[in-house]
Amino acid sequence: MGLRRFGRLVKWVGGNGRRPFSTSSSSSCDEMMVQQIASGKSLNLYSAINQALHIALETDPRTYVFGEDVSFGGVFRCTTGLADRFGKQRVFNTPLCEQGIVGFGIGLAAMGNRAVAEIQFADYIFPAFDQIVNEAAKFRYRSGNQFNCGGLTIRSPYGAVGHGGHYHSQSPEAFFCHAPGIKVVIPRSPRQAKGLLLSCIRDPNPVVFFEPKWLYRLSVEEVPEHDYMLPLSEAEIIREGNDITLVGWGAQLSIMEQACKDAEKDGISCELIDLRTLLPWDKDTVEASVRKTGRLLISHEAPVTGGFGAEISASIVERCFLRLEAPVARVCGLDTPFPLVFEPFYMPNKNKILDAIKSTVNY
Repeated sequence: MGLRRFGRLVKWVGGNGRRPFSTSSSSSCDEMMVQQIASGKSLNLYSAINQALHIALETDPRTYVFGEDVSFGGVFRCTTGLADRFGKQRVFNTPLCEQGIVGFGIGLAAMGNRAVAEIQFADYIFPAFDQIVNEAAKFRYRSGNQFNCGGLTIRSPYGAVGHGGHYHSQSPEAFFCHAPGIKVVIPRSPRQAKGLLLSCIRDPNPVVFFEPKWLYRLSVEEVPEHDYMLPLSEAEIIREGNDITLVGWGAQLSIMEQACKDAEKDGISCELIDLRTLLPWDKDTVEASVRKTGRLLISHEAPVTGGFGAEISASIVERCFLRLEAPVARVCGLDTPFPLVFEPFYMPNKNKILDAIKSTVNY
């Protein structure tokens, strides 16, 4: 139960105007983290997000949270109670204009603040695409590092929810992974969501943070109540195995884990990796795993063509070509708009993943 899995303790140092980071890796800090986790509280994912935002606002007066309907808690209740606690000058509603929300966030961050912007659904992030890709991602580069909007974090719920149809179910992460200058992060659980979100808010780069809305209330686990961070761009091996490597992120991890357990009944040992950060992603961890297993399967909800799984596949083939025992498998969403009544056919479910595991191992 080390720091790599559960994050590191944040020590707030006020008065210097800098973003706080813990540099401690001592055993005493590790023991303190274990004790704090043991005294954690059972939370669902949206409550963990709320707790992270509360800590961010409480520990730094330069933090602001804003977006459509956030002052009364938002559609998914992630910002409940924040306006009452910190005031409507720091937690406030915006007009229904995603381009304006992100543009305002860029300006706020450029002035040295931490701007936490909420886009109500990831499906509606596209009006802000120009601001994210052409402004936020390039702000530091075009000024020769004289200016930056690194304090900007854009939160948005993504993915299937069971009844969302084509305007409330999309997974647009791959669009933003083509934009150097931003980071893209997706958590799989409440504990991960809290630690990763705090890291994103305090990271010196703009971040797009997609939250799996399917898990807002469904995923529940023990979450440390204190202030902690989890490392960005560091994948986590959540299940070790020898026959095949599985890579995913967000809500898809729970589906993949079910497939791994079923494959184990047939004598197939699966190694499951949560990428956590998609841009920049942890190539070394995935490469080391594939060199061990000789096989790779990637799964995500987004359509298969042009999905981020294609980038992972190409990179691993370049690095591990002579080690691969089978073609890289991808189990993803279909190349159609996200359907409503046909959602069960569209989704990369457990049975599809299990079939792909068996096909790859028996290739």
